[in-house]
Amino acid sequence: MAMSGPNRTLLQLVAVVVVMGALAWASVPFYDWFCRVTGFGGTTGVAEAGSDEVLDQTIKVRFDASLARGMPWEFKPVQREMELRIGETGLAFFEAYNPTNRPVAGQASYNVYPYEAGGFFDKIACFCFTEQVLQPGERVQMPVSFFVDPAITTDLDAKYVHTITLSYTFYEIDLPESQAALAPASANNTN
Repeated sequence: MAMSGPNRTLLQLVAVVVVMGALAWASVPFYDWFCRVTGFGGTTGVAEAGSDEVLDQTIKVRFDASLARGMPWEFKPVQREMELRIGETGLAFFEAYNPTNRPVAGQASYNVYPYEAGGFFDKIACFCFTEQVLQPGERVQMPVSFFVDPAITTDLDAKYVHTITLSYTFYEIDLPESQAALAPASANNTN
C-alpha cells in the first residue's frame, strides 16, 4: 500500500527535522574535536612531556589575561613575554587574586594567536585544565608549562610565525559542593 502525497510529505519533513536535530546535536563535540586536532581557532594541543627535538631557532611567546564579565578576581600574567627555542619547554606563571569576602570558583578558557600556531603550541601542564577555587583574600600563582612543536618550521602557514600570544580568560563557575558546604551562609549570597 503506497502512501498518499500529503502523508509522504509529512513523513519526509519529520525525517528532515530529525536529521537536522541530530546534526546540530553532534556539531558541538565534532567542532571541539576538529579544533583540538587541527589547532583551528587557536586551540592548543596537550602533550604528556616536552619535545624530543629543540631547534636553534627562537620564538617569542606573549601572555595575556582577562576576566569574563562579573568575575570578581584580579588576574594577570607574572611575565608578559618570553623568548625560547622552538621545542624547548617553557614555564610561565599567572597570578590570580580574590579580593571578595567569599570563596570564588573559576575556570579559564584559552586560545593562541595567530590561529595558525594553535596546532603547534602544546601544553604539558596548565591551571586551565581544572577549576580553581580561591578563598577570600587568597592570591596564587598558577603555572603553565608548554613548548612550541618544531614542526611549526615546516608548516606552509605557521612557519612565518615569530610571535605567539597565549591568552586566558577566567570566568566564574559554581563552587564545587565540597567548597560550597564550607562557605559561610553570608558568603554564598551573591549581590
